[in-house]
Amino acid sequence: MDITFIKNFISSQETSQEFKRLFHGRGGAYEGAKHLTIDSIDTVLFLSLYFLEDKEDALIAMLKEFVQDETSRYKTLVVQRRYLRNTPAEVVYGVLEDDVFAFEDGMKFKLNLHANQNIGFFADMKNGRAFVKQNAKDKNVLNLFSYTCSFSVAAKMGGAKSVVNVDMSKGALKVGMANHSINNLDPKGTSFLPYNILKSFGRLAKKGPYSLVIIDPPTFQKGSFAATSDYQKILQKLNQLTTDDATVVTCLNAPELDTNFLKELMSTYAPEFCFEQRVPNPPEFVNSNDEKALKVLIYKKNAV
Repeated sequence: MDITFIKNFISSQETSQEFKRLFHGRGGAYEGAKHLTIDSIDTVLFLSLYFLEDKEDALIAMLKEFVQDETSRYKTLVVQRRYLRNTPAEVVYGVLEDDVFAFEDGMKFKLNLHANQNIGFFADMKNGRAFVKQNAKDKNVLNLFSYTCSFSVAAKMGGAKSVVNVDMSKGALKVGMANHSINNLDPKGTSFLPYNILKSFGRLAKKGPYSLVIIDPPTFQKGSFAATSDYQKILQKLNQLTTDDATVVTCLNAPELDTNFLKELMSTYAPEFCFEQRVPNPPEFVNSNDEKALKVLIYKKNAV
């Protein structure tokens, strides 16, 4: 890991209040840096470390010096050590405010930067949210595996008629409700359902049909979902859940599963839907192999 290279790289980036991935080592494009990412979150510099590396202390010292520079926009440095279980993130410099938000394209999302794992927001899905925002007008939206409902915020801000958010985590849905509130969105027409999706197709069908469906599952969640065996169970139900001209956003963030995995599942279990495009990932999420990165595929029902 070349610390000087990282310092020069992040120093060259344009930043603003908007959430931005400053350095994406996880993509494997930078030698010796696959264990780290650095994010710009308004006035917070946020370092995530995925495994222990012998230059960790030197890296943190460099970033602390970077934040303390009088020309820096940052007031706080936070280090998240994801390789340490049940250990909260460390505020290395400055003070972390109680309310921290990710700003993106006129939207804002509540974050938990003290978390050891997910902070409540996936920045690599920026273009996916933009697609939904641009294509949600007057649509009835089904948001599966909604987590903290960022897709729902995008859909409502894009003029969606209704949004049904479904996630087993009541805590995530509670944050999702807060995200709608802080964006001053009318709660009318928005549902937050703590359902096991695989056991709830009948109840979801009664609230349909849906003209826009978003499927953004975890790769593996013990006891509830595994992409390799359960994704197809959702696709089998798409036809009965959707309108004749529905759009489906299928997502997958598993390095070991490529776009062909999704395409083959769709052609086998949802043949009524035609592939239209893969949404490109934000350029700052550079990856040595695009097939190992986030995959967002758009399908249209009964497309000619």
